[in-house]
Amino acid sequence: MEIKYLGTAAAEGWPAVFCTCEACKRARKLGGKNIRTRSQAVVDNTVLIDLPPDTYLHVLRKGMEIDTIESVLITHSHQDHFYPMELLMRGEPYAHRPGAPVLTVYGNDKVEAAYRLAMEMNDSPTLHAQLDFKRVRPFEPVGLPGGYVVTPLAANHAKDENCLVYLLEKDGKRLFYGHDSGNYPEETWDYLRGKMIGLASFDCTNIEAPDGNYHMGLPDNRHVKARMIREGCAGENTVFVINHFSHNGKLMHEEIVDCVREDGFVVAYDGMTVGF
Repeated sequence: MEIKYLGTAAAEGWPAVFCTCEACKRARKLGGKNIRTRSQAVVDNTVLIDLPPDTYLHVLRKGMEIDTIESVLITHSHQDHFYPMELLMRGEPYAHRPGAPVLTVYGNDKVEAAYRLAMEMNDSPTLHAQLDFKRVRPFEPVGLPGGYVVTPLAANHAKDENCLVYLLEKDGKRLFYGHDSGNYPEETWDYLRGKMIGLASFDCTNIEAPDGNYHMGLPDNRHVKARMIREGCAGENTVFVINHFSHNGKLMHEEIVDCVREDGFVVAYDGMTVGF
């Protein structure tokens, strides 16, 4: 299994679109891995996770063949993770795609409401035959094309929404995509207990500062990693990735790498691919 991080920033991007803080100035000057777009990932070039406003840029920059993707998992309805208006561009005359597969969007009730609202603005005669939506609920596994089994799990994020994180399984391998979220609810720990994970991706929005109740920082990441090991869902071969960084965390990419050198975390950057 392989995950490619297409975007690794929090909602504002980094450098943030309207910001002139020192962290954004440094990122603009240094460039490279310090330029972070809004959060999105793709597993095995087959399963897309989230659909932010930067999806088009990711297609251009990262060479993703989005027209062949059949499944999009949406974690929650916040605009940096789900921009449903982009889906209107999938039908004629905006896209000429004879024989392309149906794209199914998976998400919670608020994601579905945003999806339905966007579809009311559709003026394409072909779009409804090319898109589908399936409501998912925590702890109820769903089978995807390509042999994947995906289980939505409860996140600890927006209090007015049943935000989700995802466990993806295929061919005996497991990937845990754990953001946006603070420390995970106990029912999520109950589900994960004893299920050995090959790669775990954590929210690190705050970088050095803890949060725990909405996002995470490095203190939370260390706590969650240790608990995963105690609960028997991670071991010496598990890859731990930190992702979803805010400019309010201030540190540049290499500075974050230095902070976690002894923790064994891989620091995500736009375009990074990790196989396991």
